[in-house]
Amino acid sequence: MRKIITTTFVTMDGVMQAPGAPQEDTSGRFPYGGWSFHFWDMLMGGLMNDIMAQPFELLLGSNTYDIFAAHWPTSKEEPVASAFNGTRKYVVSDSPKKLSWQNSELVTGDVVGRLKQLKSQDGPDLWVHGSGAFIQTLLKNHLVDRMMVWTFPVTVGRGKRLFEADVPAQEFKLVDSKTASTGVIIAIYEPAGELRLGSFAGT
Repeated sequence: MRKIITTTFVTMDGVMQAPGAPQEDTSGRFPYGGWSFHFWDMLMGGLMNDIMAQPFELLLGSNTYDIFAAHWPTSKEEPVASAFNGTRKYVVSDSPKKLSWQNSELVTGDVVGRLKQLKSQDGPDLWVHGSGAFIQTLLKNHLVDRMMVWTFPVTVGRGKRLFEADVPAQEFKLVDSKTASTGVIIAIYEPAGELRLGSFAGT
């Protein structure tokens, strides 16, 4: 059985929209695209190289797929370009969609059922990059096995968030963390069951 692992760049106030470039995702008139650019360092580059060296397949939401498919097939940014272009890509969409990027397969209809089927198969883990709306579906259905969250020391006030208002209440355990020289915190979490409540009153 393989795992679904999300990798997400977020601001301190939880926004994951358009970290890489001004025109990456301007929906909602988002004006801060490219907010992650000035915070990259050697530690982060090494971690990303380590990720790309692992066997994986991609599991992407429709919008992120379009962004990636327009960039990576002609990119010279190694080792990411070779890894992304070479691996199989599962694309989740609410409707039929033409897929131009090599090794791409559409996941539609009973998405949750298909994702459970994919998880049950032998093979490399399924990596989710970006795909904010799709991550909400994964969280609501308890399909995420691990979350790698890269928190950048910036705030933007508005935009698409990693955890939207209707995600389930639950606990996570921290399994690893590192801090870049630029202040970026890279933390890895795994689900740890239902949220426990308590009170300090009277203690």
